[in-house]
Amino acid sequence: EAAAAGRRAMLAASPSAASGLSLRRSEEIVDLIDLFSKTQYRAKEVTPRVEAIEKRCLELFARDYKYSIIQNSSGEVCGHYPRQIVFLEYESTDGDRDRYESTVQISKLQDLVNRSKLARCRGRFVCPVILYNGKHICRSATLAGWGELYGRTGYNYIFSGNTWRRVLISLILARNGDSQLFDKVRGHDIKLLRYLSVRYICDLMVENKKVKFGLNVTSSEKVDKAQRYADFTLLSVPYPGCEFFKDYKDRDYTAEGLVFNWNQDHVDAPLTIPPCFSQNLNIDWTQYQSWDLVEQTQNYLKLLLHIINSDDDSGLLVHCISGWDRTPLFVSLLRLSLWADGAVHASLEPAEILYLTIAYDWFLFGHLLPDRLSKGEEIFFFCFNFLKHIVSEKFSAVRKQRRKNSQFRDGEFTVEDLCQLRSRDRGSVTSLSSDFSLITEEMGGASAPTVDTLDPFSSQPQPSNWSRQVRLEAVRELFLAAYSSTVGLKSSTPSPSGAISGLLEQFARGVGLRGTNAIV
Repeated sequence: EAAAAGRRAMLAASPSAASGLSLRRSEEIVDLIDLFSKTQYRAKEVTPRVEAIEKRCLELFARDYKYSIIQNSSGEVCGHYPRQIVFLEYESTDGDRDRYESTVQISKLQDLVNRSKLARCRGRFVCPVILYNGKHICRSATLAGWGELYGRTGYNYIFSGNTWRRVLISLILARNGDSQLFDKVRGHDIKLLRYLSVRYICDLMVENKKVKFGLNVTSSEKVDKAQRYADFTLLSVPYPGCEFFKDYKDRDYTAEGLVFNWNQDHVDAPLTIPPCFSQNLNIDWTQYQSWDLVEQTQNYLKLLLHIINSDDDSGLLVHCISGWDRTPLFVSLLRLSLWADGAVHASLEPAEILYLTIAYDWFLFGHLLPDRLSKGEEIFFFCFNFLKHIVSEKFSAVRKQRRKNSQFRDGEFTVEDLCQLRSRDRGSVTSLSSDFSLITEEMGGASAPTVDTLDPFSSQPQPSNWSRQVRLEAVRELFLAAYSSTVGLKSSTPSPSGAISGLLEQFARGVGLRGTNAIV
């Protein structure tokens, strides 16, 4: 009680927090992070607090979309996916209600999900989570390997009433015919991908296969021996796992200058990007092993945004190994970046989009925050603190058209105008030329409003001339205040004077918490 009261008092002192509605929304985020920091979500172990989070997510999705539900009521499809998995069908804003009506039948999608769940690690099947211009951005774990596939099959066989002898015989026979089993299981996975119109698969693993105790417990599309995924565009974009983020924490939450060690024995996945993508971003991909964590994350996000803007008809799958550390990092950054452009969740204010992405993309999809915090692997904190590095228009999914002697100023060129830009090669599945670009041109004109002019809790519609920077900085400020009042930031190398260093000092000054005991 006393701790909760202290958190409320501190948030009330924040310059962004007004009264009434503002305080309730700040408390909502604080309560969410507080629960998340102590509990891993499990679909079959739901409390009233978790039910309230689930309900709130559905309310926020309904604000801008018509959706259906993929049922996972007691975790029977996946134990650490939401009980009610949201399938966004089309945008349902008043002015454009039927723009991209879905052609997907939810009953067929449910059947494909049920059939394909064995194909991927921990049963974490391909799941659509963001709808952007009629295309699905999906998440999942990587493909299950021999060790996991047969282990789970044997587990299910045991609990269906069979003896160990019969289980052993069945596994031996199955191992001898593993190609046929993989054909069947991965065939269902491919059918699900095609039903969702996913063409691009971005694999964040630094390994080709995950090996434990001499068994290939996971695999990946890029090393599928039978080339079952040859019809998809596969991108291998190795990104450090959650263990690396202990180094981030130990450096006082400083990502600049932090470079991953690519010479470790288990790191064998190369960077592989088709020329149609790698040549259009003005990035020297050959230097990826020298990038620090900031540059690497920025460049990978640019790549993902470029992919989803390069094809009008095809969706994207992002995955790592288990799909609950690196995957939510990039899903969350994609959702927030597109929101800052006004391209998704257009009616949500900063406090609401922050709540949605923490609750849905991280908590309800099973991120193990208590475990990660106990080990100092603060990838969750990194995600939201990283927003300061993507405020530039270079990360915008909508491009300002070049107009000579233009009379338009930034504040007069609306998000709706920008969204009318369409691909030159609409309908082509091979040409990736597009009027959308991440290489944007900075236009002169009215300066953007500062963060001080923005109330992130405001219930008023957001002006179309709010810049990316204003929106993303508002989300980051809200997160830092809530995180500081719950989890807190712990400096590994306190200065001799006892002053808070680096990020902590900047944060304390930035949100008006200097002199409190919230950050230790």
